Amino acid sequence: MSESAFDSEFVDEAVASFGATPHFGDPSGEQWALEGGRALVRRPDLAVISVSGADRLTWVTSLASQNVTDLVPGASRELLILSPEGRVEHWAGASDDGETLHLIVERSDVSEFVAFLESMRFALRVAVSERDVAVFSSIRAGANMPESAADLPGHLWTWEDPWPGVVEGGAAYFQGECHPGARTPMMFHAVSREAADEFEAAWLSACPEAGSRRRAGYLAWEATRIAAWKPRLGRETDARAIPPELDWLRSAVHTTKGCYRGQETIARVLNLGRPPRRLTYLQLDGSRGDLPAPGTPIEVGGRQVGVITSSARHADEGPIALALIARAVPVTTVFDIDGVAAAQEEIVPVHGKSSVSPETRPGADLSREAGQRGGSTGFGGLGSALGSR
Repeated sequence: MSESAFDSEFVDEAVASFGATPHFGDPSGEQWALEGGRALVRRPDLAVISVSGADRLTWVTSLASQNVTDLVPGASRELLILSPEGRVEHWAGASDDGETLHLIVERSDVSEFVAFLESMRFALRVAVSERDVAVFSSIRAGANMPESAADLPGHLWTWEDPWPGVVEGGAAYFQGECHPGARTPMMFHAVSREAADEFEAAWLSACPEAGSRRRAGYLAWEATRIAAWKPRLGRETDARAIPPELDWLRSAVHTTKGCYRGQETIARVLNLGRPPRRLTYLQLDGSRGDLPAPGTPIEVGGRQVGVITSSARHADEGPIALALIARAVPVTTVFDIDGVAAAQEEIVPVHGKSSVSPETRPGADLSREAGQRGGSTGFGGLGSALGSR
């Protein structure tokens, strides 16, 4: 592996190219403040798509993994657009004001997302456009509540990420008692572009009794996101990623809402309990002081079994990462990533069953020989599992 696979503090060039600030001189302090509800992150790496028209909610519901037909003003939903094969193509945080559906999306994906929506309009009463607004992120904690931002200058709406809750129609792969994401519920504030600086200044000066507020860079946000096991489009997703591999059914998919693109794949994986790959959380040995870059391969016995998707230096946990690996790799496996030990914490279980998967796999009484026709590879079919990374 080349030395360039590791960096002392990984900086996402794509995110930085949109003008995001990595940090303001104190990444650890910024992260602690962020987790306590006392820091605000400006997010030029995010954009907003607006969908107006009488058919907007039923139309988006017919396309997306989530049901937004009954979305009322002030409520929040997370949705994915899947390919016909069930692969993740687009992500959005959805809010509606009674006249327009607003989708917070990755800026790197906004053009393709708009083009997809335009291609699916047909004769329906909908209009699609990119909206020029600023987006900020914060953590709901302490005095930082959604309503506390509502009266600040330029505030338009706040989208509350449902992660890691299991929403109506959702399904959980991690079924432990305490999901780490529950400690850091995420909020995204849409603000008028012209009033963005004024909003930021007002937010920072609010609630002096709750302690000093500060700005935080995206390194603090990414460390918090990774520690919360939250998937991100373009990081945890590749050309083959499906939601069950990422435990994304809990917040972004309504498994019983009816027909949508990719539904057959979701149903099949839920019933069979065998997503090809699984997201895992890695605790990295911090003695070297560097981080594996996204895309760094993970090998066992000289054979690639997965890839690093995100990495960060956490203020409390040290160097951490998310990785997408072949499902059958044992949880007890400690990886050696260019001389750095990486121990796993299970997110999607090796057995591959979710909270709504049947106890007995349909067809289990049939001949195993018929089910295994074509042979297998060392970790449950790595060739197809790793995809095109």
